[in-house]
Amino acid sequence: MKTMFSFGSISPKQLAEMCDTTTIYGNTASVSVCGICTDSREADADTVFCALRGERVDGHDYIETACERGCRVILCEEYREPIAAAGAVAIVVKDCENALAKLAFQYMETLQAKSIAVTGSVGKTTTKDMIASVLSVRYEAFKTKGNFNSVIGMPLSMLEIPKACEYSVLEMGMSGFGEIERLSLIAQPDIAVITTIGTSHMEMLGSRENICRAKLEVLCGLKQDGILLLNGDEPLLANVNGKSYKTLYISTERENAHFFAKNIRVEADCTRFDIAYNGCLTEDLCVRVVGRHNVYSALFAFAVGVLSGMTAEEIREGLLRFAPENLRQNIVSFAGMTFMEDCYNASPESMQAAIDVLDAYHKLKGGRTVAVLGDMLELGEESSALHRQVGAHLAKKSVDRLITLGKGGSFIAVGAMQCGMKADRIDNFPYYEDVIEEIGAHLVSTLQKGDAVLFKASRAVGIERLIDYLQKNMKA
Repeated sequence: MKTMFSFGSISPKQLAEMCDTTTIYGNTASVSVCGICTDSREADADTVFCALRGERVDGHDYIETACERGCRVILCEEYREPIAAAGAVAIVVKDCENALAKLAFQYMETLQAKSIAVTGSVGKTTTKDMIASVLSVRYEAFKTKGNFNSVIGMPLSMLEIPKACEYSVLEMGMSGFGEIERLSLIAQPDIAVITTIGTSHMEMLGSRENICRAKLEVLCGLKQDGILLLNGDEPLLANVNGKSYKTLYISTERENAHFFAKNIRVEADCTRFDIAYNGCLTEDLCVRVVGRHNVYSALFAFAVGVLSGMTAEEIREGLLRFAPENLRQNIVSFAGMTFMEDCYNASPESMQAAIDVLDAYHKLKGGRTVAVLGDMLELGEESSALHRQVGAHLAKKSVDRLITLGKGGSFIAVGAMQCGMKADRIDNFPYYEDVIEEIGAHLVSTLQKGDAVLFKASRAVGIERLIDYLQKNMKA
């Protein structure tokens, strides 16, 4: 992971000060850097190597590699011989991860940009990107790239915020308690968004209530008189209030919500809706992604736009500009079929939403529908039940064939059969690591022109490999 400083080059002494340390070894004369990385293979003369300690890998073991690549400044927790041998500078801190957080915080303190924090179990990246798309119509807006949303990724991404930035939209992810708190304290958001409370990270946190507690840590850094935007259709978020901030709700179900979407129409290549707010009604808004679940992201983006002083027409333009990132919902035509590629990640909530999109597409276009679904990870003891739940949801929809991958995928197949889907419409591949070509060949023989095919699984499954196989082995 590598990022270049938007503030240009900096001396080791300045960097050490921002990391809250005075412990520096080596000759700092005529040395400056303009970026930082956590992978020694990306190190060079202009880039600091940050020797992070992880559960499996200790970055200190790669200091020599960084020095061999010409790295002149090492951010580390202990001074090691390869640094001296290379004549490099060592900035020594107690904890490299905390040093990155302090570095990002100190840089944010120099900016005038307002900060918007986005967290939640599902839809974080789409919501972040949609908010940034709206704000960029009027303002200089920055967003964390990709899913740089961890306690390491978000601070690194923040170092790229331009000096002229007026709004920074920061995605915050987590795997356990305390992580959102740390990120919120770095970002000091003016507006905080919680998209929803799902079942991702059940393995670590054990219950949806605990997941909700972890997400609400975003309040720890929320500025005095800041605004908390919540999904009003999530019962666990229904009564969140505080004296130091204002709570506003978005909804597709509750007309008394502050921002209420109605008249939702899912079309073949977009989703349209109206939004009622502050006694006003803005009609026929459109996002170029398919599915009712995307309206939640649009509601958050609309709300942020209104709170930032934008007109309804400016917000409309920003929503139209939005386009999903690679591996997220992408609908393409190939070999007479429609591929719905949603390979970035998967949770029970997002899996069911993708199935709903497939079902809606069938109702609009007709033709046969095929779902290629794989494991959803990090669900803990509830994993088998949650996979069966997805299968049960699918069985109620207009899905003609189901192909499942992995152990979790097997439970999806079981859930579908338990709720009435016939076994001869289901193909299950409990192992997929070394048999992608076998599964791909099966799909080549199974798929037909006119089919709409959904591909979805957790990122680690690599289900996009099947799409690559099909594109190479089917006639366009």
